[in-house]
Amino acid sequence: MPDSPAALRRCVGDVDRFVGERWARRVHHHSGEDFSDLLSLEHVDHIVATMALRAPAFRLVRQGRTLERAAYTRTARVGSRSIDDLIDVGRVYRHFGDGATIVLQGLHRYWEPVTRFCRDLELALTHPVQANAYITPPVSSGLKVHHDPHDVFALQTYGRKQWVTYEGPGAAFGAAPALDVELVPGDALYLPKGTPHAARTVDVASVHLTIGIRTVVWRDLARRLLDQALDRPDLDEPLPVGFAHDPAALAGLVAARLPALAEAVAGADPGPAADAESRRFWSGRPPLLTGHLRQLLELDRIDDGAQLARRAGSVCELVAGNGRLTVLLGDRELRMPSALEPAMRLVAGRDSFRVGELAPHLDLPGRLVLVRRLVREGLLTVAGG
Repeated sequence: MPDSPAALRRCVGDVDRFVGERWARRVHHHSGEDFSDLLSLEHVDHIVATMALRAPAFRLVRQGRTLERAAYTRTARVGSRSIDDLIDVGRVYRHFGDGATIVLQGLHRYWEPVTRFCRDLELALTHPVQANAYITPPVSSGLKVHHDPHDVFALQTYGRKQWVTYEGPGAAFGAAPALDVELVPGDALYLPKGTPHAARTVDVASVHLTIGIRTVVWRDLARRLLDQALDRPDLDEPLPVGFAHDPAALAGLVAARLPALAEAVAGADPGPAADAESRRFWSGRPPLLTGHLRQLLELDRIDDGAQLARRAGSVCELVAGNGRLTVLLGDRELRMPSALEPAMRLVAGRDSFRVGELAPHLDLPGRLVLVRRLVREGLLTVAGG
């Protein structure tokens, strides 16, 4: 766990207690924060009214039912192409006035404050996350009692919303809620995947973010180990002729092979599977390139005195082996000679540094080539650039 998982701390308060007692086990309610920097009512107005959203980046829900797309989109032209899924802002607001909830989907992909928050949360959890926003008018509900196939943080940014959660399938049988709580601005509610819940507004409107955590589970790692154990020539032999006529006989043949399969699984090397799962996470975090155009124009002024900084939310994982150094940068890999490892350890381990600090590891031309490449790749930024 990183030393300062700020995004996770904002969601849960005491991180160690949450991880030890609540993560994937129990509902957790935390209060006393301020999430308005992520998505305020004014932010919602800006997104809906000016950003030319296209479905499915948004949808409308009323009383548990998603409205037909044609009820809130229009046809328009973009260049020479006609599109039929552009937001009709006036109709969206009219539906909202009539009690419909506006759902902004995949907000982590296009709203920078949420993008950065989600990246910070991902780097703390090392589980992928996504974000939707729900803007609900007064005295309304969006979705009925339901459960999500992933863990959820609900972050209240504006107004109030009443949440009820249930234990197991109790909601289907009219059981009393396990938790009935009103979220106010600055409240966060954590729901493990599969938790039945519903939310509604009472006398005021509500804006809340739903951060979905698409957890990597032990089954994912087990599949890698099983694939490794199943890589045996004898398993490529065909089943007996006529096997489908006698399933019982086939079951006996399967049972005879199980001990060898169990032994192969027990003897599988967990290292490659663990490395592959870790690399899959790191390779799925593309760089956050806000301001990158300006950085590219600063490359020529980088010299030994230039102050460089790690780009916020950047990924830089180093994998050494076989005389090479692989640098994982989120959505790409850089292959380098192993001699560059000391310099890259300095880069990866510092929030900022002066180019000249690489002098013990590289000569001047070498360090300028390295840092300019890392700026182009989006890992580093030039201070003041």
